[in-house]
Amino acid sequence: MEQAFAKIKAHLRTAETRTFDALWRALGDICDLFEPHECWNFLRAAGYASV
Repeated sequence: MEQAFAKIKAHLRTAETRTFDALWRALGDICDLFEPHECWNFLRAAGYASV
């Protein structure tokens, strides 16, 4: 999970948002960057997936 948050934080720093609305738009755009298999790997690496 730390890997996912690190990726989010890195993209937020790059976005350099200055308003609350821009922050939420940036978070929405960042979420689109995560592929389903990547999310699965994050969960599995953190021990949340049994398979």
